[in-house]
Amino acid sequence: DKAPLSKSLLLVPSAISILLTLLFQHYQKFFVYSLQAVKEDFQIWRLVCGRTICLDLKDTFCSSLLIYNFRIFERRYGSRKFSSFLLGAWMLSALFDLLLVEITQYVFGITINSLPSGFLGPVFALFVPFYSSIPRVQVTQVLGHFSITNKSLVYILGLQLLTSGSYIWILALSGLISGICYNSSILKVHRILCVPRWVAKIFSWTLEPVFSSAEPTNEVRVGMGATVDIQRQQRMELLDRQIMMSQVAQMRRQRQQQGGMINWNRLFPPLRHRHNANYQDHHPSEQGIPPPTEVSEEQVARLMEMGFSRGDALEALRASNNDLNVATNFLLQH
Repeated sequence: DKAPLSKSLLLVPSAISILLTLLFQHYQKFFVYSLQAVKEDFQIWRLVCGRTICLDLKDTFCSSLLIYNFRIFERRYGSRKFSSFLLGAWMLSALFDLLLVEITQYVFGITINSLPSGFLGPVFALFVPFYSSIPRVQVTQVLGHFSITNKSLVYILGLQLLTSGSYIWILALSGLISGICYNSSILKVHRILCVPRWVAKIFSWTLEPVFSSAEPTNEVRVGMGATVDIQRQQRMELLDRQIMMSQVAQMRRQRQQQGGMINWNRLFPPLRHRHNANYQDHHPSEQGIPPPTEVSEEQVARLMEMGFSRGDALEALRASNNDLNVATNFLLQH
């Protein structure tokens, strides 16, 4: 639900990988990630085909499970921002693949002609926001010392994928580096490697109806997972959604009390205090007026990437005292 891109990445590459393995083995040569063919024969198309479809069913299975777990990022940030991250990580990891292969050959004298195929670079890149933004909740302990958390299964899948091939560590390292570079505010990669708004609209009109899913009902939303870990994750997602909906309902009630107009002074304390200081005794006082809140241009750019206008982004950030999460949650619902 609300993750059509994750669903398409879960179904389409897996189906093609299974068909190539079982029925069309003679077409597998077109999906080999051959760096020698790229450098010597200038077969640039292998950077697309070889880095999209897995030729090993074990890699397909592990990467599919990881994409299923990482769908939470598409639900939180939207399909366009999620696809921009995947596009940027995919392009950066291709560059780092070539650099790491050259460094390995120069330092250790090992010649690497090909790497494991598949959409592995962006999958490993998603571990960067997963580590930094997903809270760690302890589930149990093993032998009284080793903690099992809600993130342990994902890390185990990543370790299994990392050990499935001889040179897959290069893809893992390049993916992690590309994920760090894309999230870094210093390099500003997210402003360059992003999906244009018109492209996102085209895919939203054409492909989203195909891969969209109906919202689960209350009867099957909780406790229907195959394992206890999946059931616990479903309950956490439900709690997150309930908190969001309660915040939205409170904002709507406050807006209705103001005659349908958005009153930032009632929603956020900074503007309320400014309002009281400016209009005390029915006239403004220059000494009582606090200086306007400085808005980070980087946060304004992030809100504009989500589709909001610059004016709305500036007003929301000023009202929320530069709290990007509060400003985003409000703008998404109004």
